[in-house]
Amino acid sequence: MFPIATSVHLRTVTFAHPHAIELNDRVQLEYAERYGDEGDVTFLDPSMFEPPRGRYLIAYDGSGTPLATGGWRAMDENDMGYADGDAELKRMYVTPQARGLGLARRILAALEDDAKAAGRARMVLETGTKQPEAIALYTSSGYTLAPVKFGHYRFENLSRCYVKAL
Repeated sequence: MFPIATSVHLRTVTFAHPHAIELNDRVQLEYAERYGDEGDVTFLDPSMFEPPRGRYLIAYDGSGTPLATGGWRAMDENDMGYADGDAELKRMYVTPQARGLGLARRILAALEDDAKAAGRARMVLETGTKQPEAIALYTSSGYTLAPVKFGHYRFENLSRCYVKAL
């Protein structure tokens, strides 16, 4: 089984919360290092993650240090390839010092449960080939390659889209 950090608690926050902004900035830096596209930041409106049409979580250790993050937002059929009832996973990130503790898996499961409770039919996500640890997490959690790519990066060669029925 996967190790889980038991002293870590998950807290729902807004996407505009200072810790959410801090961790989002860190993940954007990591994307820039991996993909070399420092100027390409996808804007996300904080209201997209407000319940019941989304949720944003941060994992904190016992001292209140933010360690990991992730969110989902409701998506319905549109010209970017989404289907009615989709919940899109966004901004999954674990700080380097907290990697290997099972936090991404814990956040992923909580987000899936929340999206399902909100009536969403499937979780969808986009990641890239230069994030093999993310691909390993998603495929080991039951995600499969989407038959048709969706989202902002759907036409990029390095992009990979995954889906999982909720």
